[in-house]
Parts: sequence; structure tokens; C-alpha cells
Amino acid sequence: MDPTFAERNVNEGFSGGEKKRHEVLQLELLRPKIALLDETDSGLDVDALRVVSEGVNRAKAANDMGILLITHYTRILRYIEPDFVHVFVDGRIVEQGGPELADELEANGYDRYLAQA
Repeated sequence: MDPTFAERNVNEGFSGGEKKRHEVLQLELLRPKIALLDETDSGLDVDALRVVSEGVNRAKAANDMGILLITHYTRILRYIEPDFVHVFVDGRIVEQGGPELADELEANGYDRYLAQA
């Protein structure tokens, strides 16, 4: 984290990637037992995605933290490997599996789940 960030108000003038890095810093400092990360990958470029993912992985490993990562894309899963993948439709889990389910979703989309709804 750039030391000059400490001289600004919270998120003042931060880019999207800087805000995400700040959130990961808070995650590492606060050390919750479980973290809910909602679309953490949204708006990140490739470099920022890598930095943020490394921070999440570091926080998870150092604190034995549970992570619920909500995403619509598998790009972040190249850096943060899931233990479980769940597909939600209308607030219900309609399928669950391992990392291979994320690969299947990337290849085939969500159409079959939406047809069931």
C-alpha cells in the first residue's frame, strides 16, 4: 500500500483498483473469521486483479479465514482457487461442485439454470 494513502480521507481520490487494495488491507488488519467478498474482481485490470487476489490468498492463509467470494466471471478464480462452487438462481442454490463447475460455467454459461427458473 502506498504510504501517501494514509494522508487521504478513506477512499478519497482512489481508483477502483486502489479501493479494492484498501479493502484487502482492511481484511488483513481486521482478520475476520469469514469474509464476504462481493464481486471483488469488478473493474480491476489484470495487474490489480493479481495484487488483490494475492492479498486475499495471503489473508486467508495467515488467519485460517473463510471466504465467500461472489463473482460472475472465472477470471479471479485463476488466482483464488475455490474449494466449492455454488450456482445461485433466485436466491437458491441450484448446483454445487468443485472448481470444475466454474470451468463448466465459463464454457457453457448459465442458460440451463435460467431455463429451470
